[in-house]
Amino acid sequence: MLSALQTPGTSASPVERRRHHRMKVVLLGRYMLPNRMEYPCQTIDISPGGVHLAAPAKARPGERVIAYLDHLGRIEGTCVRTTMEGFAMTITATSRKREKFTAQLTWLANREELGLPEDRRYDRVVPRNPRSILTLEDESEHVARIIDISLSGAAFSSDLDLPVGTPLRIGSTPALIVRRFDGGYAAQFRFPLSADLLDENLEL
Repeated sequence: MLSALQTPGTSASPVERRRHHRMKVVLLGRYMLPNRMEYPCQTIDISPGGVHLAAPAKARPGERVIAYLDHLGRIEGTCVRTTMEGFAMTITATSRKREKFTAQLTWLANREELGLPEDRRYDRVVPRNPRSILTLEDESEHVARIIDISLSGAAFSSDLDLPVGTPLRIGSTPALIVRRFDGGYAAQFRFPLSADLLDENLEL
């Protein structure tokens, strides 16, 4: 479980939050609200001074938030506003930690921009039953074949012509098309699956 919320000695101001350039870097993670409940999350954009999270449970402006993000580790700060997808928060850090944070973000942003191989932190499994139903934004349903699944996404084949960026549900799991390849698509889940669910008997 994430460590308990603590009130740090300093906090980032709204002015500081705007000093930093926001980068479109997608990272999976988990966060904890003051009620000590944990939830999965995904970054929409991030800077050394703040982050916009897609999150199932929204923090209220002024609430403290602790999050753990892939590649970056623990961050904490204060919710500054809610959004349609989740909420935006400041990131409280020392100057030294912020410099390290900036270097990590720059590397991650360049990796995505250059199309370098993804860091597959999660193992992929082939489901015993590959058949699944895709539901598009207009609620139309289409049969697809799941190629493999990880905690963060799935690869599937379909006769549909789906552009990158298409939102959909794979079974009941919300996802987004992030890549096309010969014979199918790669989709990233809006929120990562629980590790104890990932086995060959999983039906999305």
